[in-house]
Amino acid sequence: MAARIRRELQTDVEMVRGRYGEFKVLVDGKVVEDGGRAAFLGVLPSARKILATVREQSTSGGEISTHGDAHG
Repeated sequence: MAARIRRELQTDVEMVRGRYGEFKVLVDGKVVEDGGRAAFLGVLPSARKILATVREQSTSGGEISTHGDAHG
């Protein structure tokens, strides 16, 4: 997901290893997408939804990071 955000939104993204089953996307340190309990099973929010949310939240050019280990 980090690579897709970089490519489609042409912005810097930091990928941070999370706990097993964790998937979060942060903009300026604020969680804007959270896979929640379903991420533990590998069920993640759609890429389209994540990109739209990040695009909306990062209009100020903020720092974007993804935290996760949703697939083990």
